[in-house]
Amino acid sequence: MVSPLRWLLLILVGVVVGLASSSSYNSNPSRMIGMRRRGWNTNMRIVSSHVQSAASLSLGDYQTYNYTQTLDHFNYDPESYTTFEQKYVINSKYWGGANTSSPIFVWAGQEAPLEIEWDALNIMLDIAPRFKALLLYIEHRYYGSSMPFGSEEEAYRNSSTLGYLTSTQALADYAELIVNLKNDLSAENCPVFIYGGSYGGMLAAWFRLKYPHIAMGALASSAPILYFEDLTPENGYYSVVSKDFKDTSESCYSTIRQSWFDMDEIASLPQGLQYLTQKFKVCSQLNDTQELKDFFDNLYCGAAQYNYPPLYPVTLMCKAIDAAQENDTLGRIMAGAMALYGDWPCIHLGEASSIYFGWGWQSCSEMVMPIGRGENDTMFQAMPFDLKNQTEYCQRVYGVTPRPHWITTEFGGHDIKTVLEKFASNIIFSNGLRDPYSVGGSPLHGFVPIKSKQPRVVNCTAGGRD
Repeated sequence: MVSPLRWLLLILVGVVVGLASSSSYNSNPSRMIGMRRRGWNTNMRIVSSHVQSAASLSLGDYQTYNYTQTLDHFNYDPESYTTFEQKYVINSKYWGGANTSSPIFVWAGQEAPLEIEWDALNIMLDIAPRFKALLLYIEHRYYGSSMPFGSEEEAYRNSSTLGYLTSTQALADYAELIVNLKNDLSAENCPVFIYGGSYGGMLAAWFRLKYPHIAMGALASSAPILYFEDLTPENGYYSVVSKDFKDTSESCYSTIRQSWFDMDEIASLPQGLQYLTQKFKVCSQLNDTQELKDFFDNLYCGAAQYNYPPLYPVTLMCKAIDAAQENDTLGRIMAGAMALYGDWPCIHLGEASSIYFGWGWQSCSEMVMPIGRGENDTMFQAMPFDLKNQTEYCQRVYGVTPRPHWITTEFGGHDIKTVLEKFASNIIFSNGLRDPYSVGGSPLHGFVPIKSKQPRVVNCTAGGRD
């Protein structure tokens, strides 16, 4: 019989782990709290609403189903027994079948419709033929079509309906669905391995901790399980973004750093905001510089998060900034933005989809990630994390008070190396060091040899994603 550790190591042999689908938390509640997720098309233009047709998932080797899921796994009042339809997708093309005990690879859906993540799921497909694996992709509750209460409008109505949007409920969803599917397929002896990236990577690691009897192992890519409380320096995320740009081009880094102050200086002049509106082709008149700063903040962070081949957005941006003919700083950063966006008639700032609203709730309730930056420690202006400010925002927008200590209470985080080595096994934490979220990843390093008799947590730390 193949040991659990050998299974996990064999599955990862030859696999380049870089799912790199990181979500981001915006630490200033006056700005949008939520993901900094963007889709990057082949021309490197940022697309905020690109979603593949759900019908496309039913074509070819993929079949889309709905599972009648329990609303509340942890209570027994009448509403707890309410159900909703949760979407999942199966690819059985390579599966060796239940009789051969071939594995089941599970994708832990995260804070987006399943279709948005589709392009990032190739890692499971790449290795499925070798292991004759069944592929299972599960959509996270409250995202995409997996909406409780019948519709997005009802699900997002208020804190009473949003209260069922938690990581623990999502993990229980995955557990119930996996167990029932294995029953239906008579696949009780088939080992399960769970995969995820970013928030989904956190869920994958936590699933292995909470449901070790269901999942034999987990691959947690770019999973900032330590970006809570005081476990990670709050400026860590922005420090890595800044280092990515500085390592690419120091002049590019300096131009970006100076641009924030130039925006403020111009905005203070008569007609200054009108000038900035026209300079950056903003569709509606700017009331202050914050919207514009938020746009470029998202742009630079998105470029760093998704800075992989063949286009390398950080390099693409910095080349454009350094080669720009404009003499002024703002003209040069505009050239960098256009290298990613292309030339646009006008741009709408501050637009947010319902996806952001859902993640905003999670950020305001349990996923309280203290991301900020101090004075002169990044290429961005100072904006320290402010729990009081965030709490006021969350109470005003969502009617909920953040619980900043809950995640580490529920899943752990303090003295994580000792905890994981004693109570967890077969978790691979993959972090590319140019990924801003690597600073909140597991601190464990090294690869456990197959001959090891003691299963341990494995952390494959790559040198970067580009």
